[in-house]
Amino acid sequence: MSIRIIADVNQPTATIEIPLDKPLPDYDLDQLEQPTPRDVDSILVSQGFRDLVDDARGVLLDLLVHPPFQAGSPENWKLDFTHSKPPALELVQLTGAICPGDDEVYRPGLWIVLSDPHAKAKTAMPAATRDRIHCIAGELVKRLQLE
Repeated sequence: MSIRIIADVNQPTATIEIPLDKPLPDYDLDQLEQPTPRDVDSILVSQGFRDLVDDARGVLLDLLVHPPFQAGSPENWKLDFTHSKPPALELVQLTGAICPGDDEVYRPGLWIVLSDPHAKAKTAMPAATRDRIHCIAGELVKRLQLE
């Protein structure tokens, strides 16, 4: 699984691209590798892919409110279990993506944009927040059984 995470240089936002590497029979997504981007379009509009996006949204929103434990994180000492705290990150966009692969093969994927609403505008996202995004993306892939 090759998750790509790209933090914007002068904005407190980051993009996560998760290409689907293996068939997902529970979503009727069996033939993922396609010869052209146009062929991937038919997968992105299928009911199975829409169901995957809906499930991903639910899991992701839960992970934004209850992020996975990060060993050595300075935030671990002040964990808040009251659930009244607003999420540290906001979901800006979650949609399908056409992901180029090796040997001129294309496959569907998830495209996610997260924002830190508490950061100053026109500033890069702090390293600790980028690390949290890596943990969230990894846990999302694990919970959706995409790897």
